[in-house]
Amino acid sequence: MTLRLPKAELPAELKENMIEQLGAVPENVEVLWHSPRVAQDNLELGARVGAWGAVEPGLKSFAHMAVASQVGCSWCLDVGYFQAQNENLDLAKASQVPRWREADVFTALERDVMEYAEAVTNTPPIVTDEQYAALLERLGTEAMVELTAFIAYINLATRANVANGVTSQGFSDACEIPLAERPMTSRAGSTA
Repeated sequence: MTLRLPKAELPAELKENMIEQLGAVPENVEVLWHSPRVAQDNLELGARVGAWGAVEPGLKSFAHMAVASQVGCSWCLDVGYFQAQNENLDLAKASQVPRWREADVFTALERDVMEYAEAVTNTPPIVTDEQYAALLERLGTEAMVELTAFIAYINLATRANVANGVTSQGFSDACEIPLAERPMTSRAGSTA
């Protein structure tokens, strides 16, 4: 897949900040910059979502990557895994998120969070009362609200990237452990 819009030129200061933070300018930002207001609002919302702290960072990372894998956003998987490394999360686990159902490295809670992320992402969502209640009991109300809103935001980001033709930029190449491939057959997926 190729970008469906050409990259727009970012302001020099923003470009420099992104290179300093990530080592490259994210192509999704360059595409969104055709509407600077949309791009800026998206960056601000992403920063605010990233600052929420009721859910443990590893759980949010796994949820992010599970959504990206299900939607097919290679850019989000790539950058999500890179961010997991930068946040000193368990890369042996994070590398296995695309095949979490087959991997034996995850706790029951981590599996339930990834299953919930996929259920929210499915079209239409397939979240059950039992699934929600089980996570609510373990996470608490504030964290459950945060996790749900976080997954919804990640859906916005992943779907926009896929629609705009944004694909992996190789951020995760810096990670010591290669990112696993998603199995060809999966029990989760969109019905749309």
